[in-house]
Amino acid sequence: MKRFSTLILTMTAIFLLITACSSPQSEKGNSKALVVGIDDKFAPMGFRDNNNEIVGFDIDYAKAAAEKMGSTIEFQPIDWTTKESELRSGRIDLIWNGYTITEDRKKKVLFTKPYLKNAQVIVTLANSNITKLNDLEGKVVGLQSLSSASDALNADPIQSKVKKVVEFSDNVLALSDLKSGRLDAVVIDEVVINYYMSKEKETFKILGETLAPEEYGVGVKKGNEQLLEKLQQALHEMNVDGTAAKISQKWFGEDKVLK
Repeated sequence: MKRFSTLILTMTAIFLLITACSSPQSEKGNSKALVVGIDDKFAPMGFRDNNNEIVGFDIDYAKAAAEKMGSTIEFQPIDWTTKESELRSGRIDLIWNGYTITEDRKKKVLFTKPYLKNAQVIVTLANSNITKLNDLEGKVVGLQSLSSASDALNADPIQSKVKKVVEFSDNVLALSDLKSGRLDAVVIDEVVINYYMSKEKETFKILGETLAPEEYGVGVKKGNEQLLEKLQQALHEMNVDGTAAKISQKWFGEDKVLK
């Protein structure tokens, strides 16, 4: 009986040791990692660099916020057209990658306070004869599907005059078709096209007329006010101690974060 009891105790100890060693690396203490859903082709907010590492303003911003919250963080590339479904299902905890605050989206998710201003703009090739919004009449226009670019174009009277609207899974594909001549123009986030114009000089131009001013926020699952409050406090602390400004300087060359 004594041998049997000793065997049971030994097996129990081994089991506990194995369990402890095999705990998910995404956990820090008792705090489960925050999973952030991103579009990994949305430079400079979140994208893959030449080493296939996920980088960008929102990536650094989210990492800093998670550190303030005492949490670890994981970035999960998702189909951007299903972002709200991913959040509702619990597969991700946050939508954080140039996510525009709209009235329709407020019905589906909780939002932090806006942290960055943006606008939907029209971009063409630098040598295009399109110079103003009305010149899009009879033209083929591209944009990212189920994005605020689509909302902005649909809300403008010019939408009914364009020849065709072509939707893409990401902005990279849309800009590629623009360069190849399959599109006449692309509706895109100003912050995104500014990044590509800095990399591909004299390739694109932005029309002077914007379609819609907007602001970015972080999306949190409905009902999770506790996470929203904790995240908002972290973002506030980053504004106060200069962390947010430092990250903005790195990616934009200036402090663009809303206070």
